[in-house]
Order: sequence, then C-alpha cells, then structure tokens
Amino acid sequence: MAKRLIPSLNRVLIEKIVPPSKTTAGILLPEQSTKLNSGKVVAVGPGARDKEGNTIPVAFKEGDTVLLPDYGGTQVKLGEKEYHLYRDEDIMGTLHD
Repeated sequence: MAKRLIPSLNRVLIEKIVPPSKTTAGILLPEQSTKLNSGKVVAVGPGARDKEGNTIPVAFKEGDTVLLPDYGGTQVKLGEKEYHLYRDEDIMGTLHD
C-alpha cells in the first residue's frame, strides 16, 4: 500500500535533488561544484492561520523547484524514498530554468 503524506499548516514536503557526481563523459565532479541545495515540492499544507483565523496560503505549489537552506527541515522516510519537511518561511525561493 502506498503512503501519501499531506503536510499540516504551512509545511512543505520536499524531495531533495541529488546532483550528478560525474558527467556523461565519465569525468568525476568535485563535491563543491555540485553543491546546490535544491529540491522539488511534493506536497504542501493548507497554510498557517492568522489571529483572526484566516488562512495564509503557502507560497509554493506542487512541482516547484525550490532553494533550501543548508540546515533545517525534518527528515521523513516513506517507503524507500527520503523526504524533508520545511516550514514555508524557511524555504529561500523558487528556481526557474
């Protein structure tokens, strides 16, 4: 049975993007050159609530590629895959091609 995690409040479920460690020609890349802490948004929560009880929507949507902080987030393992949960305000921005 497949599991699906729906984050609560303003949390975002991220699958980190692992950069390739070598080129198509087989040249090994140094670890520092491949270091871009990014991930793909898998699921988003409904959003946080303000003092009046109104929902503040999450700034990201499923499928977005986002820039993540070096530290933080909660590691979650569902089946064989590893994900990370971040609060909306902890994610630094979206990446576009």
